[in-house]
Amino acid sequence: MIGGAGPADALPAAVALPAAVALPAAAALPAAAALPASGAHAALSASGTHAPLPASGAPVVTRAALAPSLVAGRGASVGFAEQEAESATTSGTVIGPDRSAYTLPAEASGRSAVRLTSGQYVEFTLPSAANAVTVRYSIPDAPTGGGITAPLNVTVDGGSRKTMTLTSQYAWLYNLYPFSNDPNAGVLHPDWWITECSCVPEATTPPYTVTTPFRPNHFYDEQRLLLGRTYRAGDKVRLTVPAGSPAAWTVIDLLDSELVAPPKVDLFAANALLFGADPTGRRDSADAIDRAIAFAKRTHLKVYLPPGTYQVNRHIIVDDVTIEGAGSWYTIVKGHQVDLATPAPDGSVHTGVGFYGKDASAGGSTNVHLSGFAIEGDVRERIDTDQVNGVGGAMSDSTIDGLYIHHTKVGMWFDGPMHDLRITGNIIADQIADGINFHTGVTDSVVSNNFIRNSGDDGLAMWSEKVEDARDTFDHNTVQTPVLANGIALYGGTDNTVSNNLVADPIREGSGIQLGSRFGAEAFTGHAWITSNTTVRAGTFELNWTIGLGAIWLYALERNIDADIEVVGDNFLDNTYNAIMLVSDFPVKDLYSITNVHFRDVRVDGTGTSVVSARSAGSASFQNVDARNVGAVGVNNCGSFHFTSAGSEFSLTDLGGNDGGGTTGPWLAPWELPNTITCDDRPPVVAPPAPSAWS
Repeated sequence: MIGGAGPADALPAAVALPAAVALPAAAALPAAAALPASGAHAALSASGTHAPLPASGAPVVTRAALAPSLVAGRGASVGFAEQEAESATTSGTVIGPDRSAYTLPAEASGRSAVRLTSGQYVEFTLPSAANAVTVRYSIPDAPTGGGITAPLNVTVDGGSRKTMTLTSQYAWLYNLYPFSNDPNAGVLHPDWWITECSCVPEATTPPYTVTTPFRPNHFYDEQRLLLGRTYRAGDKVRLTVPAGSPAAWTVIDLLDSELVAPPKVDLFAANALLFGADPTGRRDSADAIDRAIAFAKRTHLKVYLPPGTYQVNRHIIVDDVTIEGAGSWYTIVKGHQVDLATPAPDGSVHTGVGFYGKDASAGGSTNVHLSGFAIEGDVRERIDTDQVNGVGGAMSDSTIDGLYIHHTKVGMWFDGPMHDLRITGNIIADQIADGINFHTGVTDSVVSNNFIRNSGDDGLAMWSEKVEDARDTFDHNTVQTPVLANGIALYGGTDNTVSNNLVADPIREGSGIQLGSRFGAEAFTGHAWITSNTTVRAGTFELNWTIGLGAIWLYALERNIDADIEVVGDNFLDNTYNAIMLVSDFPVKDLYSITNVHFRDVRVDGTGTSVVSARSAGSASFQNVDARNVGAVGVNNCGSFHFTSAGSEFSLTDLGGNDGGGTTGPWLAPWELPNTITCDDRPPVVAPPAPSAWS
């Protein structure tokens, strides 16, 4: 969740929470054996929810690897059609499904992909007219890190061939936070507890050494290609690995196809070319864009960036200006990461391409409007003090629309206080850290209809560090495959809303949606509305605690969570472990609690373990929470681990209409109320069937 300095979403040096305890005899629950210590979440590796290959070879269009009907009305409305490689025609090998961290299938959309070697192909049938495609892929790293390049041939109906040059230079991280580009490095923090040895490595005799590469991750990248003409529905796009490719294998995850509109032309704007900008990308255009901005401000015009690639290797400072491109497929602002001779006052040791408002301490920027261009960064390592984000600073009364942001550290990171920002219709892909983060005092702002894929930390976050974020909304966004941490996270704040979003495939140490009292955040106050969202294949394995999380996770680490939390109308589908989790870390279990949480009109379709896991003092109410395909007992209630004769310190209030369950009976059984201890954190995991329509 880091854009400047600060903590990470990983949990170093965490104190392991207690293992499952024996249930009281009165609970009368079926016995549950603990999972093996190694690969405790591998039991779900056989569960897949992607659409199967039709016998006719007709195109299978999905959203987050699900039938679109299952997520109708939720997530971003995008201009492309998503097709999973495992549902296409191929001469290669389908890998997965698998949800085990540090594996290629686990980081793929739908937890499955197709592996190709020399001469093999995967072929997609276009579902509608298209003139452009995006390929999500992985190729190996170099033996000593740093990545390789390799070709991929693209043909349509056997016609003229285009060749994409794939790269792994922006993928393949290793080790513990903040990660390494070196696959041969030993453990970065020998004083941290790690699950591989269930120990602190430096405290062992002899010192424990890890097997390298240690915890490889962030395998995937994506690349866009204009096809040069419009093809019809039914035409076949074939991706082929040519003979002699330097990549031992090429994994194709998916293909997005779309019909891109012609470039936008604005004749009544300050054209950056007239101020010396170079659309070939050979010369640096930063100064020319600055000149165009200065002229546009004097003459009350917009700045127009025509089609082309513009080299920019530093921040463009924006205030009271509109900058528009010809469309994100045509206008590309691309830069190199630049080493700073001395660290900047904010701690940055690099700079790079980015559009930044003025710092909040200098009053911030206002009336900034950015639209219709791509930002291509050059960030290959995670350095949290670096300001190498696509968009940053403070911007009030501003809009950001229709950008494509790729290979920066964070797509958009805002350091407030600031207010009234509207972020709409953007695509953010392949980030080292977050997708979008509202950090410190961002108020009355909206993030809507954005698509975020393969962030290295939270996809969307509100972080109320020092000053609360208030009255902000994340609405109708899609977040897919965040490699670390959560799809959407709120860290404190007042009267914020998360609504109508689609979150799919968080990989490790996070959830689909998290509300966390952590990272020095201000308290939750007022309300938090979590309404009408859908998560799928969420509820991951927490490596430090060695337990499964929930698709939605409330975490009281540094304060009580006692604001009015309303979780209404959400769907939690194909949960790897739990659907709902409320937890306080063991060292603070007697300090903080979670109360005033209300779940209403919620549907849970499939859990590897429980519907609710409570590991905290506090309470929550449940009304019309329907569940099916529940893998274990409906409620895992450990409370705060004192196991008193009075029962758990966490109470569940049944307000009626809580139906369904699994093999153990109703998920919210009457005998569990209000606070029966039913504590088994590691029951056998039962892979649920693929989600289906709710009758």
